[in-house]
Amino acid sequence: MSTDVAPSLSYEERFPEAFKQPFWQRFGPLALLVGLALYLVYAVWFFDLPAVLRGAHWERTGIYLSQWISYDVQPEFRLDTPAITPKFPAYSALGDDPHPDWVLANKDGSYTVLVDGAGKSVTFTKTAATVVSDGATAVVRIGGSKPLIAGTPPAWLIDKGDEIVASMGFAGDVRIANDRIKVRKRFLGWANFVFDTQSPFFGRSAAEDVKLILVGPDLKPGVANFALAADNFWNNSGWQHGDVLVKLLQTLVMAFLGTLLGAIVALPLAFLAARNITPNGVLNQTLKRLFDFLRSVDMLIWALFFTRAFGPGPLAGSAAIFFTEAGTLGKIYAEGLENIDDREREGVQSTGASTLQVHRFGVVPQIVPVLVSQTLYQWESNTRGATIIGAVGAGGIGLKLWEAMRTNSNWANVAYMVLLILVVVMCFDAASNAIRSRLIGRDR
Repeated sequence: MSTDVAPSLSYEERFPEAFKQPFWQRFGPLALLVGLALYLVYAVWFFDLPAVLRGAHWERTGIYLSQWISYDVQPEFRLDTPAITPKFPAYSALGDDPHPDWVLANKDGSYTVLVDGAGKSVTFTKTAATVVSDGATAVVRIGGSKPLIAGTPPAWLIDKGDEIVASMGFAGDVRIANDRIKVRKRFLGWANFVFDTQSPFFGRSAAEDVKLILVGPDLKPGVANFALAADNFWNNSGWQHGDVLVKLLQTLVMAFLGTLLGAIVALPLAFLAARNITPNGVLNQTLKRLFDFLRSVDMLIWALFFTRAFGPGPLAGSAAIFFTEAGTLGKIYAEGLENIDDREREGVQSTGASTLQVHRFGVVPQIVPVLVSQTLYQWESNTRGATIIGAVGAGGIGLKLWEAMRTNSNWANVAYMVLLILVVVMCFDAASNAIRSRLIGRDR
């Protein structure tokens, strides 16, 4: 008995789809990678990234970040006066008449400033300054045509011609000229965050202030210390807590009002724009193009337009968010309506229900998850967006943030407002997730 055995098929014959792929399937991924690489090379050339990176002021990054978490005090000592006396800047963080323990008046008429203890300090008279830093000591002669360094200068001592600069890292620096010596001493933290220099609570320890607030005696006749402390905090002239918190509330109101009005207007228009709900091609396309126009104009542009129309303030910001959201939510709602299961709507319609009842029981339950999730997401997004449009005059905390950044010397206040915005956005994110889960009926 013989058995015919079919010859074995080759792999190419058994799997033709793997060995005989179309050209685009075989070389498509490679072409995509090559195209992406060429585009990146073009982008580097177009933006001239090497020149940009070479010209960037990277040293400012550390300066700005250090100013977010610290403050400095800059006493100046005039050498062209009969006696050397320290002079502090106006509105010094130390108050109107500061006498810090790190500025020492010596018996021989010289002064010693402890920038970071004795290990980083400067001692000077009208003719010479002795600077100590990083375990080294340098002497600078004063009084000639310009200050001169005696001997070989250490790396941290820089001769800039008219002045000698001793850099002491994060702790600060010392600038020595023929007519003055200026010291910058840096402190971690935010100066006078709770009470400013005009408050009667200023200059006391935290324990002393708490004791005064709780048990007295009253610092201002007829006013409880608790009320006085609250008033001093709210009206802090440096940090302006009251104004910042009011502006933050304006930002939240702008975001909520603009999103709410946008959703109220977008929902009925979305029913008219959806082809399966309103079978009128002209009306559908007209409304969809209206949505495209409203959302294609950036919120910042709307804010500029309404700021010119209504003047600076939260009304312009609310109007900008409203116009943008009417277009964005209108498009999202309309697309959600066009993707519903028409069988449910037709089932309700077959019972003889009115058009309103069909929409209420056959359409709305299907799109509630889309309505809730997208509206809440836009609400969160607009809370951040309201900060940006505030910078162009639309009110809110964005305007104060821009004012603080524009001075280029108030970065601690910038950090304060950024942290407030971050906390608010995090709270809104948690709240919107909770609301979304509650309304949709899903545990998160």
